Amino acid sequence: MIDLYTAATPNGHKISIALEELGLPYRLNVLDLTTGEQKAPAFLAINPNGRIPAIVDREADDFAVFESGAILIYLAEKTGRLMPRDAKGRSQVLQWLMFQMGGVGPMMGQANVFFRYFPEKIQPAIDRYQGETLRLFRVLDTHLASHEYLAGDYSIADIANWAWVRTHRWSGVELDGLPHLKRWRDSIRARPAVQRGIEIPPSSIDLESDGEDKAREFSENARAMVETGQSRSGGV
Repeated sequence: MIDLYTAATPNGHKISIALEELGLPYRLNVLDLTTGEQKAPAFLAINPNGRIPAIVDREADDFAVFESGAILIYLAEKTGRLMPRDAKGRSQVLQWLMFQMGGVGPMMGQANVFFRYFPEKIQPAIDRYQGETLRLFRVLDTHLASHEYLAGDYSIADIANWAWVRTHRWSGVELDGLPHLKRWRDSIRARPAVQRGIEIPPSSIDLESDGEDKAREFSENARAMVETGQSRSGGV
């Protein structure tokens, strides 16, 4: 049994998608980021960095893993699925996973902060992070023009990048002129395990849209996450 500590964010949904794809039994623990539950001593004992997601593998002497990329690697290696075992295949998956961890997530996370959550609209910062997000999307689109998935077969690299790319409108970035990225996004969106994973836990707002009605209320609440530091990790 895996204990999953999570919230309805792209990083959180990476892990619920992976668990659903792998068919691993898990127990859901949803943390309220707006009240700072991720900073409570009980959770800090699992993740000293105080951010979601994290897991505890009860079948492995209560082994705790934090950082979403590290969790994906752990689950893939535990099951022997969603990542090749040969050195080159594994490296290709890890390259695209690191691309998300070091680029797509942080840039979109900062775009969210300045475009959605920050009380003042600092246009140069918005332009900077939306522009870098779009540049990274173009890298993905170019690669996907000749590849069905990012690294051979469907893998944790696709899960990690897709969980963020699907929320592009929340960051104020469109996919116009990126047909291969759109094809990949829609193909993965159609997977039953992915559909289940993004509802665990469900979000109070549709992160795939740019609807403004609930967005304002959600953004007000999300500012608490900015203040606690969760969103600076790319968590929202």
